[in-house]
Amino acid sequence: MTASRPLEGQTAIVTGASSGIGRAISEHLGEAGAHVFLSGRTASSMEESKKKIEEPGGRASVITADVRDVAQVRGLVDSAVDATGRLDIMVNNAGLEHPGAILEGDPEEWRTMLETNVLAVLVGCQAAVKAMRACGAEGRIVNISSVSAQRNNSGVYGSTKHAVNVISASLRDELEEDTIRVTNVMPGAIATNFARNFDREFVNGIIKMSGEDIEVQQGERLPPEVLEKLQTKMKQLLGNPNDVAKAVLYAVTQPIEVNIADIVVRPPRAMNLAH
Repeated sequence: MTASRPLEGQTAIVTGASSGIGRAISEHLGEAGAHVFLSGRTASSMEESKKKIEEPGGRASVITADVRDVAQVRGLVDSAVDATGRLDIMVNNAGLEHPGAILEGDPEEWRTMLETNVLAVLVGCQAAVKAMRACGAEGRIVNISSVSAQRNNSGVYGSTKHAVNVISASLRDELEEDTIRVTNVMPGAIATNFARNFDREFVNGIIKMSGEDIEVQQGERLPPEVLEKLQTKMKQLLGNPNDVAKAVLYAVTQPIEVNIADIVVRPPRAMNLAH
């Protein structure tokens, strides 16, 4: 281990690594020396991150998976352990939001949020602890929540992130006698494709604020250059995924005696959205 590569020899898993915050976290952990297992549903973007990590001598593996499937989450952890013999860092980042009023909501969209944002975190934590204990790791589990969890009227999505906060705090208590630490990270509004399920009028209005003259359809991802311009021109309202990644890197590189419980990473101004 060196000062420039503090995670040398460690194995890390990042879910939701196809884009945005997860992709940034993966690349920062890889740059710090960890063998990163990137998991998500878009292989092409993860392969780009893998190449970026490996070019300067890092190590990365890509595993396409759907975290809503319990067996696939457990299989992801097993694959990392089978390949490297250990697991040191588990970042449960995968998440999504279908905004909308409860009275008008679609139960299937609620189910998708609950399975992705809550069940996958529970299963990922459980599988990670088992693997970390088996190899005697000084392990770190990082759960990506949201500042929505700090509001008591943040709708169904917010309720899933309240659940993540409770899961993190409860697991932290359960692991007090272990050499495993749990950090809960709550990002604010970040320039990612997270809002692809938001109202089109709202999203296209934000795009126009970036100076781009394009429109996107429901569920469509924004081009990388648009996201970059959004973050550059709207720094007061939109944070950078790399800022969240740096917070995660800070948490997982602390001595095991230091318990970093909660981190909030948000831009200077809050973007208060209706649930």
